[in-house]
Amino acid sequence: MGKYVVKRSLLAIVTILIISAITFFAMHSIPGDPFTSEKAIPVDVRAAMEARFNLDKPLPTQFVLYLKGIMTGDWGISMKTGRDIWGTITSRLGVSARLGITAAFFAICIGLVLGCTAALNRNKLPDRLIVFFITLFNALPSFVFGTTLLLIFCLWLKLVPVWSPNNPSYILPVIALAASPMAQVTRLTKTSMLDALSQDYVRTARAKGVKQVFVVFKHALRNALIPVITYVGPMIAYILTGSMVVENIFTIGGLGSQFVTAITNRDYTLIMGTTIFLAILMVIANLLTDIVYTLVDPRIRLE
Repeated sequence: MGKYVVKRSLLAIVTILIISAITFFAMHSIPGDPFTSEKAIPVDVRAAMEARFNLDKPLPTQFVLYLKGIMTGDWGISMKTGRDIWGTITSRLGVSARLGITAAFFAICIGLVLGCTAALNRNKLPDRLIVFFITLFNALPSFVFGTTLLLIFCLWLKLVPVWSPNNPSYILPVIALAASPMAQVTRLTKTSMLDALSQDYVRTARAKGVKQVFVVFKHALRNALIPVITYVGPMIAYILTGSMVVENIFTIGGLGSQFVTAITNRDYTLIMGTTIFLAILMVIANLLTDIVYTLVDPRIRLE
């Protein structure tokens, strides 16, 4: 296990470096710069600002200098607001994490229940209804679903208040963010449960008179969780990183909306800092997923 974690950690560092390089050079290849605006900036002021952020140096040199700063814990400051990047990320992360973790919790719990229900009622009415709704949730983009929820429940029916910092209501954002992952968890759980229920050890347990609830949860579900866990790790990272669209729809001032604003403003340092931070979250989520494998199924050995 120790060797595996060390190997994966080294691969994670390489992955983050590659993501950083792609983001950095793609970002600088787009026409324009952070100091381009409708109001012309004096030449000497622009030169001073470019020198402050090393924009007057060749791109490879800029990239190396940026990585050196990251490795020493210096995430830089925003080119637009002058605020500390790390402080901005940590201050906005709380809102995004609260939204994302809540959405992930409901997506996993509801997905497992619906998947088991569909597997146990194969080709019956509950199964057909569940398949219909998970297909619908998979087909609907989050921004379309979120806008529809906002229009119906906030503006038409006025059942849920619009999100605000003073009166935060996470109900609709959580539903919009959890719908698609929940559908994926349901589909994976159903497929895995159908395969597990057809195994010999399940038939043996039923032949011995084991109660249905123990057959389902102790024997079938535990062995059916491996494909679900494979998806859950990246799913949690996806929810945390992919909440930017939902955050913008519901005007939630989280990390996702801050990232979108940084892209619009061409705030290079904030874009890079957010990208690297989210890449680290994704890598950690995948590593933890592999470790959880051994807890669910002791037969799995990580080498």
